[in-house]
Amino acid sequence: MPTAPETPEPRRPPKRGGRMGDQAAVEEVPVWLELNGVQAVTWMCTPDLLEELAVGWLAGEGYIEAIDELRLRPCATDLGFWAEVPAHRVAAVTAEGRKPVLASGCGAVSIFLADADSFAPASRRGDPPPPEALRALFQAMFAGGERYRDTGGIHAAALTDGISLTTHAEDIGRHNAVDKVIGAALLARRPVAGLGLLVTGRISAELAAKAARAGIAWVATPSVPSTLAVEIARRTGMVLVGRAVSGTPALHGAPSAISYPLSDKLSDPTDSPTDSG
Repeated sequence: MPTAPETPEPRRPPKRGGRMGDQAAVEEVPVWLELNGVQAVTWMCTPDLLEELAVGWLAGEGYIEAIDELRLRPCATDLGFWAEVPAHRVAAVTAEGRKPVLASGCGAVSIFLADADSFAPASRRGDPPPPEALRALFQAMFAGGERYRDTGGIHAAALTDGISLTTHAEDIGRHNAVDKVIGAALLARRPVAGLGLLVTGRISAELAAKAARAGIAWVATPSVPSTLAVEIARRTGMVLVGRAVSGTPALHGAPSAISYPLSDKLSDPTDSPTDSG
């Protein structure tokens, strides 16, 4: 009588400078937000820094500029929040006439994106640091990636003053990670305007819009920006840095006072997460 084939030995995912479990998986849960009595959003996200996620999302969407404008209450029996903000803030966002779109990554995420022309033109907000300093900042962000070392499949974001990281977060969605670091800064009453933002995935239009509304000066990624993200950055005075970890960094968006020499090659990115999703 034939016997069943032997069960193959479990194969571990390749390591990137850290440990990974045999059955590595990233947590994903739904978290809802009700804004001024109306259901606003449900995130599919990694279940930590959820207050920061809610605050950062509200700031990135233009509903608040400071934590004092917000009253946020968590639900005691479910993963969700009730938020109250001034009515004129909601009216201003509604007046922009943002279009519902399907986000360009991290799963089927419906968002409302404003046209680039809806952003007020602005002068350059600030410049990113030189490539060697930018690389050191990314190394610091990667080193703090506890979940990335465990699973190899998560996004990260960090705010920086160009010298060190001020806030850091990981999430299954790159937009969520950005919301979390902005929210953490607002909760700590630290200014966000003029800071830089590091992200591990491509800089999409919706991510550029969040950064622009929060007052971010520049955004850098090991990946690349989208063309619409570049247009939003150009109009709002942000600088976008693509290929910031390896190869030749490229500057996009607002005219920068600095330029990266074509000969300035950075190291191989094999130890760094460069997911494009």
